[in-house]
Amino acid sequence: MEYVEEGPYRFRITRRGTMRVPGVVFASRELLRDAEMSLRQVVDVATLPGIVGASYAMPDVHWGYGFPIGGVAATDPGDGGVVSPGGVGFDISCGVRLLAADCDRRALQPVLHPLMDGLGRVVPRGAGPGGVWPVTGRQLERILRSGSRYAVEEGHGEERDLRRCEDGGAVADADPDQVDRRARERGLGQVGSLGSGNHFLEVQQVTQVYDESVADAFGITAGQVCVMIHCGSRGLGHQICSDHVRLMEKAMARYGITVPDRQLACAPVDSPEGRAYLGAMAAAANYGRANRQLLAEAARGVFRREAGARLTLVYDVSHNLAKTETHQVRGEPRRLCVHRKGATRAFPPGHPELPDDLRAAGQPVLIPGTMGTASYVLTGVPGGGAFHSTCHGAGRVMSRHEAARTTDGKRLRARLEGDGIAVRPVSWRGLAEETPEAYKDVDEVVAASEGAGLCRKVARLVPLGVVKG
Repeated sequence: MEYVEEGPYRFRITRRGTMRVPGVVFASRELLRDAEMSLRQVVDVATLPGIVGASYAMPDVHWGYGFPIGGVAATDPGDGGVVSPGGVGFDISCGVRLLAADCDRRALQPVLHPLMDGLGRVVPRGAGPGGVWPVTGRQLERILRSGSRYAVEEGHGEERDLRRCEDGGAVADADPDQVDRRARERGLGQVGSLGSGNHFLEVQQVTQVYDESVADAFGITAGQVCVMIHCGSRGLGHQICSDHVRLMEKAMARYGITVPDRQLACAPVDSPEGRAYLGAMAAAANYGRANRQLLAEAARGVFRREAGARLTLVYDVSHNLAKTETHQVRGEPRRLCVHRKGATRAFPPGHPELPDDLRAAGQPVLIPGTMGTASYVLTGVPGGGAFHSTCHGAGRVMSRHEAARTTDGKRLRARLEGDGIAVRPVSWRGLAEETPEAYKDVDEVVAASEGAGLCRKVARLVPLGVVKG
């Protein structure tokens, strides 16, 4: 794939063939060393009807379903712009929640192993059913409509949790009527569960603060213990994606749409199919918010019992979502459908959608590393590129099959424990699949994101213990 370096951590793929816009990739040459397949997907996304600006890729870009993971694309509904489920992914509203404890590592160290044992017991994980909150069909309907707001109303959290959650804990315009019976069946028994794959609950320590005033606004300090939760909408979200890809595949011919890859199945944003998907997607996003809310409450209970400590929400943000946002296009404000798949929204200071206590500092951006490496808290910056988007994690370089084939789970746990990281896996194979060597260097990914002007570092955190899905 040919690309031209046009600035620090910025490469351009020139328009050709059926591309409607260029491709723009934020990365270093080292990060792009094995990115050929994902860059071809950047080119494919650039052919979507109504796309504006560019087809963007973040520094953690890697191959995905239709869109690359780490892909960002905005379409203009007023100009035939489409929505594509492949631009969100199967795990709708997969995201990260960070909570800060009122204790430091020294206070936690004597009870770290009992604490990790307690978290391992109360956090449901694995591919099947099982959740913290067994809900009825009626309660599931309320979750799909109101997300974390309903969970807090039912006593699973506190009002501040909603102020520190993207969209106040619930995505507007959710339409549960677009969520079919099979999706509901899959979601009914999984509210408050990690799932499997790269999902986790991690106990961390803040080892470095880069901007004290912003960190103070976020509620984090050097030495503080934190809890990071990474999960999404479980089987419900996966089913919704599958269902609507099939519907859009059938509908494209009616709208005269052709795409280079069937995984880019799409429909106009304002069409019946587009509205149906966005309504179902928003319902799944609300499920994802409630899912992380329940896991946070479970963690709070263990911290109270084992450490006498309190956990306060720093922020909760998704990195698999399509959202209606207003952005400048050729100097004019336009209503756009912004797809972020494996990419995090990063609103700058002063943005009107931020809560009052964060508006001066900017939006917290939560970037998990791997079990053996650091994670980061970033913030949005004025003039941030790609419709105020940035990376979402380290980004895979090795398939799960290859990681499991080349890594022994028991030895990996021993190695991590030797480094002072308490590990509570659900299976040895699942642990092996997530070996740190399966990922890019998160320090380099964050450096590229900051160097490209997408965000700014606020704090660095290192793992003390991890509960793996």
